[in-house]
Amino acid sequence: MEITLKGDSEIENIPSLKQKALRINLNENIYGTFAEIGAGQETVRQFFRAGGASRTIAKSMSAYDKDFSDAIYGIEDDKRYVTETRLRKMLNHEMELIEKRITRDKHPNKMFFAYANTVATIDFAKKYKGHGWVGLKYQTEPNQEYNEIILHLRFRENDARLQQETLGILGTNLIYGAFYKYNEPKKLLRYLYDHLDKDQLEIDTINFSGPLFEHVDNRLMSLQLVKNGMTDAVMFAPDGNNVLPARVLYKKNILTLRGSFRPVTKVNMDMFEKSHKMFLAEKKVDENKAQVIFEITLSNLRAEGEIDEQDFLDRADLLCSLGQTVLISNFQEYYKLVEYFSQYTKARMGLALGVNNLVDIFDEKYYRHLSGGILEAFGKLFFKDLKVYLYPMYDSEKEMLVTSENIKVHPRMKELYKFFKYNGKVTDVADYDPEILGIFSREVLHKIASGEKGWENMLPEGIADLIKDYRLFGYTRKPLTLKK
Repeated sequence: MEITLKGDSEIENIPSLKQKALRINLNENIYGTFAEIGAGQETVRQFFRAGGASRTIAKSMSAYDKDFSDAIYGIEDDKRYVTETRLRKMLNHEMELIEKRITRDKHPNKMFFAYANTVATIDFAKKYKGHGWVGLKYQTEPNQEYNEIILHLRFRENDARLQQETLGILGTNLIYGAFYKYNEPKKLLRYLYDHLDKDQLEIDTINFSGPLFEHVDNRLMSLQLVKNGMTDAVMFAPDGNNVLPARVLYKKNILTLRGSFRPVTKVNMDMFEKSHKMFLAEKKVDENKAQVIFEITLSNLRAEGEIDEQDFLDRADLLCSLGQTVLISNFQEYYKLVEYFSQYTKARMGLALGVNNLVDIFDEKYYRHLSGGILEAFGKLFFKDLKVYLYPMYDSEKEMLVTSENIKVHPRMKELYKFFKYNGKVTDVADYDPEILGIFSREVLHKIASGEKGWENMLPEGIADLIKDYRLFGYTRKPLTLKK
C-alpha cells in the first residue's frame, strides 16, 4: 500500500492500481463493457493485468477507424469525434447491448456498467496537447436506474505514450471511485488523481447524475475542481448548468466583468451594459461571436474566510437569473485570465473594470513572483488584442469624478500607464448612470443582513425579490408586530 498526503492533515492509504482493478474484478456482480477510442485501450489493460477479469469484462473494444466508429455509434452533426455527445452515444449503445445480451433471469444479481472514453492525444507537431471525454454509466444495485459520471480532461504532458498511461490511471480511479466512494462525491473527485500529478492532466468539467447523485449539485462539484487545483476555471451557463469553457469561448470575442457580485448591483449591470455596447461597436468585434463572462475569483469567494458554498450558489443563481454566463477562476491577476482566454481565441477581448481594479493592475506588488516583473505581466496582458473599458468612480472626499484621464497610479507607473492609455488600450465607459455611482455591494450586503430599508432600489429589477423569496445573503423577514 502507498501512503500519500490527502488534504492538509488527513493521511490515507491509497490502494495501488492493481489493487483497485482486482477489487472490481473479484466482485462477482460487477459486469460491463470498456469502449475506448483515440488513446489505446489503456483503462481496460489495468483490469486485464490485475487478474480475474473474466468475471467483470463483458467486452473490450476500440473502433479506431472513423467509418467503422460511425457505423457503430452514428455520425455526429458536427462530424467531430472527441465530444460529449459522442461519449454519451458510446455509453448508451454499449449499455443497450449488455441489456439485450445478458438476461436478468440468468443473472439476477449483476450490476451492469459501461465505461467509455473518446480522446485525442498530442499531435506530432506538439501544437495541440490533446483532450478527451471520459464517462461511466453504471449501477450499484441490480435493476437500479443508471447513474452517470462524465468528465472532460485536458492533457498537460508532451508525449502521447505518457498521455495514454495517464488516461488508463484516471479511468481506473474513476471506476473504482464510482463503485466504492459514490457516497462521498467530494472525496471521489480527489481520488481521481490517485497515482497522478496535477501536472499530468486537468479536469475542467464534471457532471454526476442518477439516483446515487440526486442530491449532488454539480456546480459545487465544479467548485471543488478549482479548490483542489484540478483546473483553473469552471463555467456555468445561464441555465445554471456546468458547461465546458472551450465550447463557450472558442474563437469568440470575449468581454469579461470581474466582481464579487455579493449581490449583483445596478452598478455592475450598468458597467456591463455600457461596456458591452462599446465592445460591440468595435470594428474587430463580431456581434454574432461575442460572449460576455461574469467572473468571480476563488480569492473573492474566500474573502470572508473559508468558502461558503451556499453563498457561492446564491451569487451564481442571481447572475444566471440575469441571463449571464459565470466563470469561477483561480486567476487573481488579470494577465492570467487573459492568457486563459487566449487558449481558445485570438479575437479581440475586452475587460470591463472599475477604477480601483485598474489601479491594482499597475501595482508592482502583484508581479514580484515573475522574473520580468510587471513588464512581463503587461506583455502577456496588453500585447494581446485587448481593450479595457474603464467605468468611472466618484471620489466623495475630493468631490470629483475619477476617469482614465485623472486616475492616480504609482509614480513609477505613470509613464507605463500613459503608454497604454494613449495607444488606445484604455477607454472610458460612456453614457454611464451618474445616479448610481454611490452604490457598493458591501453596503447593500450590510443593509440586507441588518434589516435596513432601501437596499432593494440598489439592485437590478427582480433581484431583490429573489433575495427575499430564497432568504439569500442573510436576509430574514421581520416578524409582523400588531399594534395594541
